[in-house]
Amino acid sequence: MNIQAIKEYLLDLQNRICHFIELEDGKAVFQEDKWEHNGGGGGATRVIAGGQVIEKGGVNFSHVSGQQLPQAATARRPELAASSFQALGVSVVMHPLNPYIPTCHLNVRCIVVEKPGKEPIWWFGGGFDLTPYYGFTEDCQHWHAMAKAACDPFGEDIYPKYKKWADQYFFLKHRNEPRGIGGIFYDDLNEWKFDRCFEHMRSVGDHFIQAYQPIVARRKQHPYGQRERDFQTYRRGRYVEFNLLYDRGTLFGLQSGGRTESILMSLPPLVAWHYGYQAEPGSPEAKLLNDYLRPREWV
Repeated sequence: MNIQAIKEYLLDLQNRICHFIELEDGKAVFQEDKWEHNGGGGGATRVIAGGQVIEKGGVNFSHVSGQQLPQAATARRPELAASSFQALGVSVVMHPLNPYIPTCHLNVRCIVVEKPGKEPIWWFGGGFDLTPYYGFTEDCQHWHAMAKAACDPFGEDIYPKYKKWADQYFFLKHRNEPRGIGGIFYDDLNEWKFDRCFEHMRSVGDHFIQAYQPIVARRKQHPYGQRERDFQTYRRGRYVEFNLLYDRGTLFGLQSGGRTESILMSLPPLVAWHYGYQAEPGSPEAKLLNDYLRPREWV
């Protein structure tokens, strides 16, 4: 088990993601905020705001430790409730200004749990998903093609399994609707050797860049008006609801005494709720809701 190698990879991934986002934006740059965790360790939060492409985005690296594993991690492992832990990860959320560019999310993480006199217990988790406001089939197909490419070296059953998991996980139960068009999601990954699981983490992180950058480049010049912005802020409300009610990373961070500003960097800068909203039949907004926000096979 090589924690230092994971840390070095995650810091490099943070740098590479920030670099490509700044290139695509062409105006705004990330501001870095380094912080310490009260249980040990800390992290570096990088936020970009007010850009000509990205309205608000964050790329957060953290390596924290504590004496008691948070409830979000022990719900499925109650025997570890009183254990000390280390958690390393990178979390990314981008909220573009242009409604024709989807919001994206990436998380890759490793958790190591230590009990006196016993071998450490470890697992990996993460994934990436896409939340469009206006549907483009070629974007969805590309996103899922990259998700599949990230998984294929580890078995032909991995992408279908993780795609199904994403469809189930990125779902607002109280709304009975998905957050977006999914991607891949996995947790508690320790069925392979440590090095193989770490290789999978690297594949997911690297393919995220290949998945998102072409979509941003393709859509950032698309003209839009107030109607599209209004629908974007309405749909962002679903993003907020999911993150505050269901997101495991958000819950883990808050329960472990993490830095609230960094944890909630995932929330959009502007959002709206409209009572009883109904999209006009036949409109692009209705097409998103009826044709794209449905579990389907993209590749």
